[in-house]
Order: sequence, then structure tokens, then C-alpha cells
Amino acid sequence: MRVHVCGVRGSTPAPGPDFVRYGGHTSCVALSHDGEAPALVLDAGTGLRRVTALLDGEAFRGAILLGHLHWDHTQGLPFFAAGDRPDARVRLCLPAQGDPVEVLGRFMSPPHFPIPPTSLRGAWTFEGLDPGVVEIEGFTVLALEIPHKGGRTFGYRVSDATGVVAYLSDHSPVSLGPGPDGLGPYHEAALALAEGADLVFHDAQHTAEELPARAAFGHSAAEYAVGLAESAGAGAAVLFHHDPNRTDDAMDALVGALPPAKVEVVAAREGTVFDVGR
Repeated sequence: MRVHVCGVRGSTPAPGPDFVRYGGHTSCVALSHDGEAPALVLDAGTGLRRVTALLDGEAFRGAILLGHLHWDHTQGLPFFAAGDRPDARVRLCLPAQGDPVEVLGRFMSPPHFPIPPTSLRGAWTFEGLDPGVVEIEGFTVLALEIPHKGGRTFGYRVSDATGVVAYLSDHSPVSLGPGPDGLGPYHEAALALAEGADLVFHDAQHTAEELPARAAFGHSAAEYAVGLAESAGAGAAVLFHHDPNRTDDAMDALVGALPPAKVEVVAAREGTVFDVGR
């Protein structure tokens, strides 16, 4: 399994010279089977634009899974050049909550945007997912509901014959209680998604010090992300959904200040490629 990191920020893009090394696009991760073009995309933030360049001029033929419907996970949809062409084939899945076209159309239709989702070119289908296991583009996907403020939110566990990637881009475990460290419990759904995963992409928008003042925003501390990966016996914690105001130097400082961990800890950077199972 090859994992392409295409967008790493939360809330809003972060352009400018202070955000070059980690990147400024919002949430998007593309997965492919070894040697093949990406066929499964997790979230459609502005980082989705980067997926087009991975396809060598070809149309996208695959699926997009949305963890939830906040702007920083959907705004790339109308700007996905490889998906908006006559020969594209796109299966767009989101947590079930009524008619998916109507729900998506609340942000993508006049007067907020010139066209609705159904006007994207190519063969697009839209469907709501319920928690459970589904086979998508040769990957086995476990979808489970996780707490996050402002709408139904799923975390995903994606596996194939070579490896497992867990993706919890927006997660507010502290809303379920303080847990062992005051950062929220390592609850059943989070552990099920992360158990034994090679990579755990996890919301790390805050630090433990920042979290008390920002808990109402619905995100996690980086220290929780590391603790979850350790508790689940994962291979690596990939800190994700970075605060849009956290500069490259501040990201370096955040990672450097974390205590020693039993797992590898990296902060997600745009353009990084992970080869899982090698």
C-alpha cells in the first residue's frame, strides 16, 4: 500500500512562507495499491488538488471517503481536475445523514458556488455510509463513528494484503470524559480503528497545554494521538490536521517537545509518501 499525504492542515488553508515545509492545504490522503494510481482518497480538503498530479494526466477512477462535512474536508471537491472530466469515475461516500446530494449541495450550489455536485463531469455517484465494513477499490474499509463537534464524523481503518492505515482526522475524545491523562479516553471505536495499524493518522491540532482552553473546538492533543497509537500497538503515529496558525518552526518545536514514545512519531507533511508493508 502506498500512502500519499496531500493536505495536512485543519480548519483553513495556511498559505505563506512560514508554512512551506509542512504544507498549507487542508485534509487529504490518497492511497494506492503498489505500482498503481491512487484509487482511494480520504477526505477532500484543498489538498485534493494535489491528487491530480499523481495521476500522470489520467482521469481519477476510484472513491473518495469523507470523514465528515466541514469545509476543510470538502472544499477541494469542485477543484479536483482529475475528477471533473468526462472520463472520470468517482464514488463519493460520506457518513449517512439524509440524501447525500442534498447535504453536499448545502455548501456546493448557488449562491455559495456556481454548480451543484451533480454538475461535476464524469460518472459521479454519491452515497451515505453506515458504520461497518465495506469493500472499496480493493481495500477493506472499517468505518466507525467518533466524537467531533458539529456533525456526524467517521474514522476509517483501511487495509489490504500489505498493511493497515487508520485515519482519525478530527476527533474529540475529551468530550467522552477526561480519560487517564485529561486528554480523553482511549475509547472502543478509536482503539478498534487503530489496533495494530502500521500508520495512525490522527488529529493533533492542539497540544496538551493548549487543550483545556480549546476543548470546545472538537479536536485532540498531539499527546493523545501518540498515546492512542501506543495503546493500540500501532507502528507509527502520524500527527495530522495541524493548527493553521502553527508555523513550520512551531511544528518542529511541537514534535521536539513530545516525551519519548513506544511508537514512531512523525508530523504529516505534504508530499510525503509512505510505503506500507515494505
